[in-house]
Amino acid sequence: MISKKKLIEKTLIQNYHKYYKFAFYNTNNKEDALDILQETSYKCIKNSNSLNNINSIDNWIYKILINECYNTLKKRKNIINIEDISLKDNDTYINFDLQNAIKLLDDEEKTIIILRFFEDLKLEDISSILNINLNTLKTKLYRSLKKLKNTLNERI
Repeated sequence: MISKKKLIEKTLIQNYHKYYKFAFYNTNNKEDALDILQETSYKCIKNSNSLNNINSIDNWIYKILINECYNTLKKRKNIINIEDISLKDNDTYINFDLQNAIKLLDDEEKTIIILRFFEDLKLEDISSILNINLNTLKTKLYRSLKKLKNTLNERI
């Protein structure tokens, strides 16, 4: 049977780009996103014994990743380098108005939007990751979407 540490390592490696993209969307900084991934990986492997349910390993990693994003954002002011805005994917269309509107959301709202629409997670999984009631999550999601819509409409 595979150990928890090996399973965590395997999951981190397989989903590296997904976790990086999440960290990047939260920080808008390549170096910060890489630092967050490194710290997240370290904490996941170090605390592998706290993983209770192997079937929810991805959610468990996201919880740690989100906390690292919040910690990084608390430590610094949000300084954006224009080179860091793109994800360097050749086929990726980047909507700068949307990215700027997302930056105006608070940390929790931004996390919900990114997990739902950029990471394509189910509401139940997001609820579990953020440890909030599903109905509360839905309310926050719709409120965040309304804020985004209003912000984008103001720019038109």
